[in-house]
Amino acid sequence: MLHYAVVFLVIALVAAVFGFGGIAAGAAGIAKILFFIFLAVAVVTFVMNAMRK
Repeated sequence: MLHYAVVFLVIALVAAVFGFGGIAAGAAGIAKILFFIFLAVAVVTFVMNAMRK
């Protein structure tokens, strides 16, 4: 999931460089959502792993 967040971030940066503001904003929004989902899943995984040990 983190890989897809980075891919969308790169797409947003390239689109912004070429002047496609709407596409850049959309890709940046998707990247932000994917990053926070990754962060939540990582925290849950770490907590579950700590409780199991």
